[in-house]
Amino acid sequence: MQQHTRAEKIEALGRVIDVLDTLRVKCPWDAKQTNESLRANTVEEVFELCDALIKEDNNEIKKELGDVLLHILFYAKIGEEKEAFDIVGVADALTQKLIYRHPHVYGHVEADTSHQVEENWEQLKLKEKDGNRSILAGVPSALPSLIKAYRIQQKAANAGFDWEQPQQVWDKVKEEIGEFSAEAANFNGKDELTNEQKLRMEEEMGDVLFSLVNAARLYDIHPDNALERTNKKFIARFNHIEAKAKEAGKNLKDMTLAEMEAAWNEAKTTLS
Repeated sequence: MQQHTRAEKIEALGRVIDVLDTLRVKCPWDAKQTNESLRANTVEEVFELCDALIKEDNNEIKKELGDVLLHILFYAKIGEEKEAFDIVGVADALTQKLIYRHPHVYGHVEADTSHQVEENWEQLKLKEKDGNRSILAGVPSALPSLIKAYRIQQKAANAGFDWEQPQQVWDKVKEEIGEFSAEAANFNGKDELTNEQKLRMEEEMGDVLFSLVNAARLYDIHPDNALERTNKKFIARFNHIEAKAKEAGKNLKDMTLAEMEAAWNEAKTTLS
């Protein structure tokens, strides 16, 4: 890949800004967009980028990064039109924040590990708010639950609320599984449950999942990435079962469980 100079990078960004400025005036669709109308598309673009990242597809990553960049520049353009802020203000604020939150690089604070950096980062974030916000207040309420659980636990751990020994987290996982099992002991998949029973089981399952997320965090595994890899693995193997059913001239529902299991095991050995 060709290495570009700083000037070339700035010039390339400038071209995008120029095109967006033109589209904002001359394209009916671009001209009518607002923060609210763009929001849903922004969420979609970020998820598409995340999908490309987990696939490690560099061509798709480049494309999706462009789409996300467009949205960032679009919001800055809308801010400029409202005379609230522009892309210069966005970049300057980001630069100031990065310098402030990296005192081990730009100041005299020592941080030899990434964990120390994270702890310093969280403490500095609290100081920025004059200490008026709680440690967990910075976790966005709109985050997907799995990612939110991970961030909650990260922030709590950076404040010193963490396990002293790895075995403790597994003891907690076993404890939560046991409590869920106790609630589910009389459920055979057919019985009707009362709302109260469902709520208790849901609560206990939530505790199981939360404890597993905590275990993942302890081993520096992001649970969302781990689960998405398993999702993709399951889809590939299940698609293999469907393909085998078609080869046999059957509908998937016509296959026996033993036939499905055989196709599944075949997929495990042939698919990465």
